[in-house]
This record gives sequence, C-alpha cells and structure tokens, in this order.
Amino acid sequence: MVEQILVSDDNFYIPDANELVTEDDTPVDNFASEKQQRLLVSSLYSSLQNQTFLAAANVGIYHISKQPPIVPDVFLSFDVQVPENWWKKNNRCYLIWEFGKPPEVVIEIVSNKIGDELQGKLKTYEHMRVSYYIVYDPTQQLGEKQLRIYQLIGRRYQETSDWLEHIELGLTLWEGEFEGRQDTWLRWCYQDGIVLPTGDERAQTAEQQTQTAQQQAEDEKQQKEQALSRAELLAEKLREMGVNPDDL
Repeated sequence: MVEQILVSDDNFYIPDANELVTEDDTPVDNFASEKQQRLLVSSLYSSLQNQTFLAAANVGIYHISKQPPIVPDVFLSFDVQVPENWWKKNNRCYLIWEFGKPPEVVIEIVSNKIGDELQGKLKTYEHMRVSYYIVYDPTQQLGEKQLRIYQLIGRRYQETSDWLEHIELGLTLWEGEFEGRQDTWLRWCYQDGIVLPTGDERAQTAEQQTQTAQQQAEDEKQQKEQALSRAELLAEKLREMGVNPDDL
C-alpha cells in the first residue's frame, strides 16, 4: 500500500514518492506508434521555443493516491517544466500534486481493441480534468473515425473540432515523410493548417532558403555582367561610328 503523508490541516494527503513506480522498463510500443510519438513531441520543442511547457511520450501521470499511474502515449502541459534534478524520485514522472495541474492535452494512439480508449481512459482523463483528450486510431480499430478530439465542457467530454482553442494549436492528418517513412501522420498545426515543423524540417527549409538566396544573388550577378557587356558593345559600336560614348 502506498504510504500517505499529512501535509496540511485540512486532511489533504499525498503519496510518498519513494513508494511510487515511476518506471518499469517494460517495452510496450510498436515501431509506428513510437515514431508517431516522437514526431508529436519533437515538433513541439522545435517550434514552441518561446513558451514554457512540458511534452513527453510514455511517461506516467499520477493523479490520485493508491492508484497506479496512467501512461498516455503523449501529453502536453503548459507553464510547467521538469525540475533540474530529474533523477530524483518525485521528479521522474508527472505527479499532479507536484506540478500543481493536469496536462492540457493527452493523446492515445490506438493499435488494438483492448486499450479501452473510449471508455475507461476517457473517464480517467475526464476525472483528471484534462482539457483535451485525443484518440488517434490510424488503423480504425474502434470504428470509421481515425481522429477523435474531446474537449472538457463542464465536467464531461464532448467531441469537438481539430482546433484546440485554449492552447491555440490544432491537430491534422498529414501525408508526407518523417524520418524516411512516407505515411499519414498526426501532426500539430497552426490555425491556418500549416504544421509545426520538426528540427529536420526547419533545417531543410533554412537550407532551401539559403540556396534560393544564393541563386538569386548569382542571377543578379549574371544580369549585371550581361548589362555591362551590352553597354560595352554599344560603346564600341558608337566609337566605330565616330561617336565618343563618354560625351553622351
């Protein structure tokens, strides 16, 4: 049983972090889900560089005493950071009583029919007061919908659109290549539909912009050289006609 510690006069208790299972070293995911998780997390860190947030994949969230953690595929929590000493026991996973709030977004990636994403997990995240719960079902294990987005309205989840207004981000299904794999990917996006780029995509865009600028500079150089050559030819013709071009 998890030990409880009295921390205030109003009988509010929190578990002793030393008694919590923060990691069990058990591999649980497939290649596709692991790569999808990395895309969602890495694009946030490469794009939201001026914001304070914590995003992680397969990290447990403890939300209630005497209960095991729930481990979403991806979560996003704003205005919090991992403490400097992240090897300390109570800093290794997301303890809601330590961070002071639940994440704004949790994402579950469906790979089979036994994950209980639309029942048990939904109720748990609802009870945790997570603002947005996303169920991505790429192989349609749970029905025709590949993407279900729930927003907490009052005390209950209601399906909503792909724009998460409270965090000013959206989610979209994107066809393209990530880390050498062409597929359909779930990606964060801005309101205009442009996806948040990964670090590699930012580097590629910067390289393309550099190449474009270099090509423009080369084109301008050639145009100037061609204009100078034409001017010299014209001056030579004028001299042949007995006209000094410098007098014009």
